[in-house]
Amino acid sequence: MPGARRTDRPAWTGLAVAVALIVLAIAVPAVSGWNVHVQSFPPLHAGWDPRLGPGTLPAVVLAALVAWRAVDLAVRLRWRTLLLASYAGGLAWMLALALVDGPRGVGHILGTQYEYLRTARATTDLPHTLEIYVSRIPYDAVPSNWPVHIAGHPPGALTFFVVLVRLGLGSDFAAGMVVTLLAASTAVAALVTLRLLGAEAVARRAAPLLVFGPAAVWQCTSADAMFAAVAAWGMTCLAVAGTARGRPLWTVGWSVASGLLLGYDVMLSYGLPLLGVLAVAILVLAGSWRPLVPAVVGAAAVVLGYAAFGFEWWHALPVLRDRYWAGVASRRPAAYWTWANLAALAISAGPLVGAGLAQAASSVREARTDTGTRVAVWLSGAAVVMVLAADASQMSRAEVERIWLPFVPWLLVSCALLPDSWRRRGLVLQLAVALLVQHLLSTGW
Repeated sequence: MPGARRTDRPAWTGLAVAVALIVLAIAVPAVSGWNVHVQSFPPLHAGWDPRLGPGTLPAVVLAALVAWRAVDLAVRLRWRTLLLASYAGGLAWMLALALVDGPRGVGHILGTQYEYLRTARATTDLPHTLEIYVSRIPYDAVPSNWPVHIAGHPPGALTFFVVLVRLGLGSDFAAGMVVTLLAASTAVAALVTLRLLGAEAVARRAAPLLVFGPAAVWQCTSADAMFAAVAAWGMTCLAVAGTARGRPLWTVGWSVASGLLLGYDVMLSYGLPLLGVLAVAILVLAGSWRPLVPAVVGAAAVVLGYAAFGFEWWHALPVLRDRYWAGVASRRPAAYWTWANLAALAISAGPLVGAGLAQAASSVREARTDTGTRVAVWLSGAAVVMVLAADASQMSRAEVERIWLPFVPWLLVSCALLPDSWRRRGLVLQLAVALLVQHLLSTGW
């Protein structure tokens, strides 16, 4: 993969833009007194809360080890060993950060009044719940309107937590651990997808940045991390189907599996149909449209399956939109959040993402002749389109540090295109941002 010829001017420009966005998004409300209607540390839904805890020492030691060895090991390890190390390392990183707050740091947020677990524990008849789901979304459906996150999402998320409760995994800690175990597989899925598309070198270069970064702060505490894992494995299945040659049953089977996962993602969040952009990019890179129809059939089966039980996604969306604008979103100024959302994303993904995306934009010509570069440019470009579309919808004012977790891995793929020295220093920057966020802020998700 030709990397030595690259200039680092685009990387410096992209990093500067990301850092400037973060600084401005923090400084503007603080200096002006502008109330942007989020907790006390915009652009994050967070409050200032400096602290140390049980996870501090493990997190710092792990960060030091990663900064010292991860880039070299990602290139040298056998492929299966790299995948195992990525999963284990990601899990350790997430848990170390979460345990800065002790055991409650794993899953405590999931048990709050705004989240899923309390409703999941109270749900004794899921089919009936699906029948009345839409009627309880509006604010004026008092006193039985849904809590914020139940109302704000299709019932796929509630279904997931109801299943956990039925399996005896309904405590805050147990549910948090399940979410974290799934979240740690997201980077693995992205690496496998890259290799299937002929970009193993890109996967190895990107691996440390996919596994170790600020997004881990939210992956232990937010159900959106589970959404991201489902999405990532759906894309992996699609890549398997798209790169299969001369095996029609194999193609159909993996295509349907991809459709089922991505269809379930549609039932997890109203914004995740945007993943269709990434799916198209994967099919283009795979050079095959054969998976498209069976994947669509699989996705439709999930959506229509919920409709058969009474929840029709297309009827719920406008009801949800009305509730969204009846709530705090209407008081969150578009003049701030349209660009501050991108600053929050730059914190969650890490500011190095700005350098990576700028490098990808400058590598378009090279992408015509180099497969790895082409894959990185297409996937990160698709992620940018998804983010911009979500931002333009104005249905994600604030809190995107968790809401956009499904887009983060694919944005970070662009960092594989950075020069070696940039990736080494950039990894240190990503680790430092994660440690600072976790130790200085109470993130609320």
